[in-house]
Amino acid sequence: MTTIDPSTVPQRTLYTGAKMPAVGLGTFGSDHAEADEVAAAVRGALKAGYRSFDCAACYGNEAELGEVFAEAFAAGEVKREELFIASKVWNDMHSDVLAACRKSMEDLKLDYLDMYYVHWPFPNYHAPHCDVTSRNPDSVPFTVERFMKTWQQMEQLVDMGLVRHIGMSNMTIPKLEAVLPLCRIRPAAIEMELHPCFQQPELYDYCKEKGIEIVGFCPIGSPDRPARDKQPEDISDIGLPEMKAIAEAHGVHPAVICIKWAVQKGHTPIPFSLKEKNYTMNLKCVTEDPLTDEEMEIIRGLDRNNRLVKGQVFLWEGANDWHDLWDEDGVIVK
Repeated sequence: MTTIDPSTVPQRTLYTGAKMPAVGLGTFGSDHAEADEVAAAVRGALKAGYRSFDCAACYGNEAELGEVFAEAFAAGEVKREELFIASKVWNDMHSDVLAACRKSMEDLKLDYLDMYYVHWPFPNYHAPHCDVTSRNPDSVPFTVERFMKTWQQMEQLVDMGLVRHIGMSNMTIPKLEAVLPLCRIRPAAIEMELHPCFQQPELYDYCKEKGIEIVGFCPIGSPDRPARDKQPEDISDIGLPEMKAIAEAHGVHPAVICIKWAVQKGHTPIPFSLKEKNYTMNLKCVTEDPLTDEEMEIIRGLDRNNRLVKGQVFLWEGANDWHDLWDEDGVIVK
């Protein structure tokens, strides 16, 4: 196994001064990886040099990951303070964030989390592996009041020492404009979908200006995402001729170029793979052979506003379609 020295991996500095590795391992196995397979990948990734792991209650594998972390600590392979571990409160627990956080910590066998995110900004629950046409009759549109009740519970987790930082995910500029002035503890990071064909430049720049670190999911265009998130009009980032040409110039797979681009652009990708050679290369590639300015500019021109995770299952009664989740006209859709 190739081992990457964690000290060679670029770091992001959160507003608290804490450091976060600029590449993390995602742990969403989609609909194709069982919990024990994801745990095996995390075990391998730890040995390969990963020090950042992006977890979530709804991924259904935190208990298995906790076993991996506990074994690594017990064996002296890594110290807890050397890891940056994130989790997320799922939509059905917005009214009891403390219980959700304690459950994740118990499953992960940790006495604190480095980051805890609000996974989606509304309490619209859907069952695991549900069909894209599924709708929960209890789903509701976003409201500032409802979100802030959840965020205030997130802030209490920091007060209690259970989490070091709190973050948001799947937000929009109108939603952030509404809630950031009300936050006693501001988000240290925001997770958003980011890949060459979906660069979200306005939201990206907004977060950067606010001093909020950006964590990008689906960094290679998520070819293994659930079937419910696949649409005929979707573009394959790694299939674009420009990406293939850059990859050829560097002697790597186009997926590797996506990771290099993300880290050089300034955000933190969280790719996932079950394959040792893939997750190892995803980390190693950011320590060597950077993209040229010209290559970065070519990739900047590949943005097609091609959102892959559209969120249809979170729509409420009366909503038109998935576009209503993303406030595309600059106002919060009610």
